[in-house]
Amino acid sequence: MLFTTVMKSNRDFSRAYKKGRFCASDEVCAYYLINRTPYNKLGITTSKKLGNAVERNRARRIIRAAYRLCESKLPLGYDIVIVARQGIKDKKSTDIEKFLESRLIFDMKKRENEKGVRK
Repeated sequence: MLFTTVMKSNRDFSRAYKKGRFCASDEVCAYYLINRTPYNKLGITTSKKLGNAVERNRARRIIRAAYRLCESKLPLGYDIVIVARQGIKDKKSTDIEKFLESRLIFDMKKRENEKGVRK
């Protein structure tokens, strides 16, 4: 991933959940928060409710592939946490990519424009 590092600390995840904004679909829920760095930090979470390890790893791979395809369109300087939901089991990365392009990127840019952040 070109402009993204992996989010690993629990503190970053908690901050995104508590202070960040979110948008959701049946497959995934995405939380985002401005981090004021020249790159994004991506975290992916999958619950045991999703299924066994094989199904959870498949969900992570699908999300990572979709993110990689949309990465150049995303604004920089955000912590992004993507949470897999039950509906992701029978989906492909193109379905998640559509969500990222239509909802997440739209919401992030809308927020930048209304708050005057990063102009």
